Amino acid sequence: MQMNDSQTIPAPREAVWAALNDPEILKQCIPGCQTLDMTTPTEMVAKVVIKVGPVKANFGGKVTLSDLDPPNGYKITGEGSGGVAGFAKGGAAIRLEAISDNETVLHYEVDSQIGGKLAQLGGRLIDSTARKLANEFFSKFVAVVTG
Repeated sequence: MQMNDSQTIPAPREAVWAALNDPEILKQCIPGCQTLDMTTPTEMVAKVVIKVGPVKANFGGKVTLSDLDPPNGYKITGEGSGGVAGFAKGGAAIRLEAISDNETVLHYEVDSQIGGKLAQLGGRLIDSTARKLANEFFSKFVAVVTG
């Protein structure tokens, strides 16, 4: 699955960058996130519960940040296992663009693969769920970043 989009965030680029690198903020914003811990400055481990159609999965996985270019962007890659529900792996390129002193556009390009029961649900359901989760994340993220 591929998803490319951008979100305008009414905050300075440095504040958006700081929030994207703060596990406590991310934990609040990621739908279904149970835990998110920084293990090194570029690696995190997480547990997330996600429901896709009739399948509810508990994912445990690892996320790695690379190509760090503060405060402009980075690449994020990760993989997780949801037991019998399947697995997910993929990555995203994140780019921050300051359009004013208090407004930042976050551009993202996601490429991911899933397998197991989740993959059997069909592309349309997977895509709509992914877009819904992205919208939930950004709604919460904007609220947290803007206070």
